[in-house]
Amino acid sequence: MRILIALAAALMVTGSTAAQAAAPAALAAPNINVANVQAHLNQFQSIANANSGNRAHGRPGYLASINWVKSKLDAAGYTTRVQSFTSNGATGYNLIADYPGGDANNVVMLGGHLDSVSAGPGINDNGTGSASILEVALQVKATGFQPTKHLRFGWWGAEELGLVGSTYYVNSLSSTEKSKIKAYLNFDMTGSPNPGYFVYSSSGQPTGSAALTQRLQAGFTALGVQTELTNVGGRSDHAAFARAGIPTGGTFTGAEGIKTSAQASKWGGTAGQAFDRCYHRSCDTTANVSATALDRNADVIASTLWATAA
Repeated sequence: MRILIALAAALMVTGSTAAQAAAPAALAAPNINVANVQAHLNQFQSIANANSGNRAHGRPGYLASINWVKSKLDAAGYTTRVQSFTSNGATGYNLIADYPGGDANNVVMLGGHLDSVSAGPGINDNGTGSASILEVALQVKATGFQPTKHLRFGWWGAEELGLVGSTYYVNSLSSTEKSKIKAYLNFDMTGSPNPGYFVYSSSGQPTGSAALTQRLQAGFTALGVQTELTNVGGRSDHAAFARAGIPTGGTFTGAEGIKTSAQASKWGGTAGQAFDRCYHRSCDTTANVSATALDRNADVIASTLWATAA
């Protein structure tokens, strides 16, 4: 997450969406095993440890992260491609992975940034979102899910320099290709150690974003977790998609913002303390992650993808 996100008023959803209610039982999303997500985080930590303690744009740790994620997706039968760009005098990379099948004119896309800041390994920011969507992508294959819509996943470079990679990707698409993407879901910091449960507000976002927000909220409601809306504006990788008129949504567990007493009463944790005290610091390691928040968000990512792409 590049900078602090302003938090909006609390909103709790009390029921599931019609789209989810209508989904056949055979299309039920899997319960994502958080241990698998944590194993991916351990790999990102190992990569950082072997590369000067970070996975930042233009540094060896970032490219090693891209190559490792690509190897997992290639083995699962995805069609992958690495897109290169230049920023701040260094080469950056996006990884795009398409799952075979589905309506190529009706694309559902999930993404998150894979780079860290240079100060640390970036495990919560944003190893958590990157690892979660990787595991969800692997479970698409493992469960034999055959969505009617086409699935695409993206891991973005140089987010920490100003959303560079995701913007480059969207700008590289023709108008026709942009119009095929019917939904983009962004996951940036999904395991903060003093977590909040925030869902991107659809206010001011393209038509169709409200349905994505409602699905994400319903996913948390099914887990018995209250949510608050957050106005992320242009502060994470969904921004370029929104500017292109693509419906967007996402989740977030908080950065350097301070948890209030009301939020601590609702979610647990410590009032008066940052959601992530190690935000953009060297201590953003695997010890800086709430397994509970990571687990809940991964399950909501899966349930939302299954409901949206079915």
